[in-house]
Amino acid sequence: MRDREHEIYDVVGIGFGPSNLSLAIAMEECGAHGLDGGLSAVFLERQSSFGWHRNMLLPSATMQISFLKDLVTFRNPTSRFSFIAYLHAAGRLPQFVNNQDFFPTRQEFHQYLEWAQAQVADRIAYGSEVTSIRLPPGAGPESADRLRLEVTDTAGLGDRVVEARNVVISTGLVPSMPAGAERDERVWHSSEFLAKYRRTDPADLRQVAVVGAGQSAAEITRFLYDELPHADVWAIIPSYGYSAADDTPFANQIFDPSAVDDYYFGTVQTREAFWRYHRNTNYSVVDDEVIRDLYRRAYDDEVRGARRLRFLNLTRVTGVKRAGAETRVSLRAGPDGEPRELDLDALVCATGYTAMEPTDLLGDLDRHCLRDEAGRYRVERDYRIVTSPEMRCGIYFQGGTEHTHGLTSSLLSNLAVRSGEIADSIAARCAGRGTERAVPAAVGGDIIR
Repeated sequence: MRDREHEIYDVVGIGFGPSNLSLAIAMEECGAHGLDGGLSAVFLERQSSFGWHRNMLLPSATMQISFLKDLVTFRNPTSRFSFIAYLHAAGRLPQFVNNQDFFPTRQEFHQYLEWAQAQVADRIAYGSEVTSIRLPPGAGPESADRLRLEVTDTAGLGDRVVEARNVVISTGLVPSMPAGAERDERVWHSSEFLAKYRRTDPADLRQVAVVGAGQSAAEITRFLYDELPHADVWAIIPSYGYSAADDTPFANQIFDPSAVDDYYFGTVQTREAFWRYHRNTNYSVVDDEVIRDLYRRAYDDEVRGARRLRFLNLTRVTGVKRAGAETRVSLRAGPDGEPRELDLDALVCATGYTAMEPTDLLGDLDRHCLRDEAGRYRVERDYRIVTSPEMRCGIYFQGGTEHTHGLTSSLLSNLAVRSGEIADSIAARCAGRGTERAVPAAVGGDIIR
């Protein structure tokens, strides 16, 4: 570690995607109204700049939620950080209204997120990867009023130590690949799709396949079909076909803020009902418009007698290996599970993500974090991990709490309210403890407030 005074904050956010961006704004607005007691905060992000699913910003791809479910509106409809405020600042508010669409493109929403993060930039340290969270040397949980974070500069400029009274972990989801598949220059996960695609000569892509049954898989399949008119595009789908997302009004109520309470305080049977009846609102489903686009393309192929878009239903990948310049994919295809192989120039795995797992990050501190009978973290209603009684510091999760808070745990739909609840909890805990406020260090020459 560098020999310098440690930076000390009331709140340190780990990761800076939309969740912790919303939290930073909630704290900013609470501070402007004198409601957070002047808490100091910094957000540490390992990326060199802000980015949210950059590699899925496909042309014309739209958001699957209303623009009103932005960073702030459900918490504070008058916020200067709203999507409407962004449109006004960008000079596009009349045009957006004339477009008569609740669902902006993903590209435009990303621009909104970038605009919002620029307004809280004095709280963000990019290129900063947190490698561990520990108690200070020689301190036990009952005596420590802060946690010690070890931070590595991703540009190789050295390490430093940051201390925090509360940490909010929002490190995002982890890409999941099919068994037997490893990423390389021709085997991609959807999370890296556009970057890998742009580094490849389209003329070299004559046989391509996309694995998966969800929104990302369908969007990438459509993109490849449109962008590569000379190529055959295979859709490898584990189900019998794409299933439409249920976005009807009654089903959408599960994304209401009040539904979090219904899930959190509900019985085991209630929680099971949420998943049994409403999993099709978000998981392994596709917007109706995208499904119809793909079917129309496949039908047009048949009319022309030149099939380029091929669907392998009830099919799963069993292995992937390189065969010269090509990638050979082993499959179990169809209702009988017939073995089959495809030789491809590129394979895209839109096979989802696994929840963030902070166990390694917490290290020895993890033993002070209580778990349920299934081995999952116990989490309070305010998204704080239940810790042993002597632990004085707060550890909060943004994501990874589907088992306690339901389907919206890591989704944008409840983002504004969730972040406000975390900000309120931290402010209340700090005020109740009555401790002296931490003094922030300078980041980028500015004092972080």
